[in-house]
Amino acid sequence: MTQWYLSFDGNQVGPMDLSQAIGQARQNPNGFAWRDGFAEWEPIASIAELNPALGVPVPTPPPAASRPAGADEIDFKIFGAEMQFVEVELDPGESAVAEAGAMMYKDSTIEMQTVFGDASAPSSGGGGFMDKLMGAGKRLLTGEGLFMTVFTHTGQGKGHVAFGAPYPGNIIPVPLTSVNGCLICQKDSFLCAAKGVSIGIHLQKKILTGLFGGEGFIMQKLEGDGMVFVHAGGTVVERQLKPGEVLDVDTGCIVALEKTVNFDIRQAGNIKTALFGGEGLFFATLHGPGRIWLQSLPFSRLAGRMLQAAPQRGGSRGEGSLMGSLGGLIDGDNRF
Repeated sequence: MTQWYLSFDGNQVGPMDLSQAIGQARQNPNGFAWRDGFAEWEPIASIAELNPALGVPVPTPPPAASRPAGADEIDFKIFGAEMQFVEVELDPGESAVAEAGAMMYKDSTIEMQTVFGDASAPSSGGGGFMDKLMGAGKRLLTGEGLFMTVFTHTGQGKGHVAFGAPYPGNIIPVPLTSVNGCLICQKDSFLCAAKGVSIGIHLQKKILTGLFGGEGFIMQKLEGDGMVFVHAGGTVVERQLKPGEVLDVDTGCIVALEKTVNFDIRQAGNIKTALFGGEGLFFATLHGPGRIWLQSLPFSRLAGRMLQAAPQRGGSRGEGSLMGSLGGLIDGDNRF
């Protein structure tokens, strides 16, 4: 856009666009003007662009580019407390996408279709084979399957389909329009979304962050303008970091963050604290501004405790008994 500068009695005004310059010129034509391309300041009265009455039409701004079709608009309701599921309400023709195996129930008018990739291409067949292959490859890098399931309402009225969480925790609904169209989340947190949301990858740029950040080099990146549903373990905390604010977080407790948040790591205290403090060698550091979502019970922590308590690892079903292993012998529980 061309920027104009005006001068009246030695006082310079600007920069301004053409419409603003025309308004100033109409109020006071006894001045001078300059823009890029002029060798020197020119009298306003001699510049046809600033005087539409001279017969030179004022150029109209170009029409706004047509916006591509966005994600389907869906309604939803979340049920439960510690073991939640989300019920999505679809209008005729609307669709939702989910990980394979996430469905809990659906109406008979909801049709299921397994697709290759992230199902973000339009239903009319947009996107070639290579686009679908790239989408599937991205999902494979994040540890997800090559296929996703699309649920489309083909009947009349409202249709409903529900998706359940894979382990105890909470479901977080996030409209991508509230995070500037992009959400970075841990690899296994995506549950379902409105059709049209792109599910890609986010690469950690720093080697140490990728090695010790708890989420590896690759995280999921959800892009678009639709609603997404992310699952987290335990209780979920949402925080808004101010510019320059820094928060130290356990590396496994990060669920999601805006792309404006800088994710880095630092050593957890001195050597003794890092080795024997029980919090690992590194903290994740989140630098604002932006919104972040944290979980109190990462699945890795839950799985580690369960594995540690398993009989094959030295755990016992009689750990809660005063008699311990002897009680197992008495009540006949002799499986090892």
